[in-house]
Amino acid sequence: MSGVSALPSNPSSARFAAALSQHPLPAHAVGEVAGQILDQLDGDDPDLVFCFSSPHFVGALDDAVHALRSLLSPRVLLGSTASGVIAGTLEAEEGIGFAAFAACLPGVDLEPLVLTTESTPDGATIVGWPERAIDPELLLLAVDPFTFPTDAFLQRIRDDRPDLTILGGFASGANRPGGNRLLVDGRQSAHGAAGVLLSGAHATTVVSQGCRPIGEPFVVTRGERNFVAELGGRPALDRLRELADSASDDDRALLQQGGLQLGFVVDEHRVEFGRGDFLVRSVVGADRDTGAIAVGEQVAIGRTVQFHVRDAAAADDELRALLTGRHARGAVMFTCNGRGRSLFGDPDHDAGVVAELLGPIPLAGMFCAGEIGPVGGQNFLHAFTATLALFD
Repeated sequence: MSGVSALPSNPSSARFAAALSQHPLPAHAVGEVAGQILDQLDGDDPDLVFCFSSPHFVGALDDAVHALRSLLSPRVLLGSTASGVIAGTLEAEEGIGFAAFAACLPGVDLEPLVLTTESTPDGATIVGWPERAIDPELLLLAVDPFTFPTDAFLQRIRDDRPDLTILGGFASGANRPGGNRLLVDGRQSAHGAAGVLLSGAHATTVVSQGCRPIGEPFVVTRGERNFVAELGGRPALDRLRELADSASDDDRALLQQGGLQLGFVVDEHRVEFGRGDFLVRSVVGADRDTGAIAVGEQVAIGRTVQFHVRDAAAADDELRALLTGRHARGAVMFTCNGRGRSLFGDPDHDAGVVAELLGPIPLAGMFCAGEIGPVGGQNFLHAFTATLALFD
């Protein structure tokens, strides 16, 4: 068991708490988490609770959620299963864990969501959006990756609600449909998406894709589908060879060991491009005959791109750079299950960096099989990313 400290409370403003239990019995775990949260909130009921559970508790989640709602009486309870859970400075990547983030949010409108797909004569459609008129700024979202069309949903939001920020991730810990669990209030589901819309919350977001740019930007001058044929009028593979020839020994090793990425500028109206301006996608192959490279993104002629590399040092540096100068009193984090020990070699990296730069704020979250967050003002699905909602 591990507790998480909260900032000094102010009854007239938003307050936050986070807690973690690694007790193997669900009743004990929920009791410990609820007790820590109530202690941090001076006994007040939170408005929002977002809980994260390891797969070990799947069979007992109904009872656990009922107990948590009874003890905390939140206006909205949201939850997801995950391969690993996070609270405070501890990342419980494997094994048993039950974590929760709680917030008292006076004046904030909360609207729970249960999103599913239904077949119609015109094809599949997403249902579950609130019928009443609302104008939220933030959507926290947990998604089952096997049963919800996330990319299509994000594209619809970009078209219909471009000012809505979405932050969240894929439930993890299950390698088959039906293995994950999503929670909204008293309802449990193994499919779709679960979320909460927030209106009036003072929140900002951080999306760290774990990469750094290398070389110079180029304009795509020929390409189709997910193939980049030419960059700046020359075969893309030639540009990549030139980059490798001029790179340092360390960068050349990353290029050869699968660390190569391609960043796509999201907002072409900017004069200069830096961190947060590129949507980073993996380079997945190359055609030596045509000189084209294949990437995990649809290619458009005229789009500005730049090669990137990903490794532990780049991921650490970018997260620190994006958090430096920020302020928060509570945070929810969705980090990739490809980060953690497997990327950094040591445990608790991302949570530790948050605590180092923002202080011992209440933080909770989960390891995801894909993360959702904004880049260049638009919401995208990512991999190997740490995304955070920072509440002030």
